[in-house]
Amino acid sequence: METIIDRSYFKDKKRVVVKIGTSSITHPETGHVDLIKLEKFVRVLTDIRNRNKEVIVVSSGAVGAGRKALGIKERPRELAITQACSAVGQAQLMMIYQKLFAEYNQTIAQILVTRNVITNETTRANTQRTLEQLLKMGVIPILNENDAISTDEIQSDNFGDNDTLSAYVAELVGAELLILLTDIDGLYSDDPRSNENAVFINCVRTIDSELEEMAKGVKSDVGTGGMATKVAAAKIVLGAGIDMVIANGGRVYNVPDILEGVQIGTLFKA
Repeated sequence: METIIDRSYFKDKKRVVVKIGTSSITHPETGHVDLIKLEKFVRVLTDIRNRNKEVIVVSSGAVGAGRKALGIKERPRELAITQACSAVGQAQLMMIYQKLFAEYNQTIAQILVTRNVITNETTRANTQRTLEQLLKMGVIPILNENDAISTDEIQSDNFGDNDTLSAYVAELVGAELLILLTDIDGLYSDDPRSNENAVFINCVRTIDSELEEMAKGVKSDVGTGGMATKVAAAKIVLGAGIDMVIANGGRVYNVPDILEGVQIGTLFKA
């Protein structure tokens, strides 16, 4: 771990995967979609695309959107209800994305995947070819795990969280940077909301057992992922030679700032 490293080379990165967590696009009080945050996020992504950079989005939030559509106030505990919320919410979420991106004349595409899509040689190649063609056409692909059929009970089909999915996607398309947006500023030595002495970690070069144990104590968002899943995602992308940054999604303008080399969030240096 290091205190600081020059990130000015981020300006030259052309292909970026951005994962936005549930907490970054929903209201904490209700779990429903925060349209103001989402509109800002869309504007930022479109502007990055306008700079001739390639952007792939991995977006959470389908369950929250489905809850609103179905009138369910609290996060469901039953698996079948969660799956139903996801199925309804995915359509709702993409409708919102479509409407917002259309305001900036930006074309998007939707791709739902399960783990076997990435691990199977044939479907992996098909997915890779589709993503490459979409990027060539100037489209912003939006991916999510197919939660309607992918459950904890079907381990072979389950990523478990979109942190892992985004890491596999970044590896698949040969991205140069993965940005994980969550609800805290990055990786700390302990949970900063319960320990005021927690130390912020600016840069990580090597992921060891000490770091993994540290991450287990830091809960990061209201979705399925925590800081431990983000460190696990870092192991995947670092192994593929891809840099990764964990940053606060409460301010979506962190994304263009990161691409300008500003010291924001925790950098996992490949």
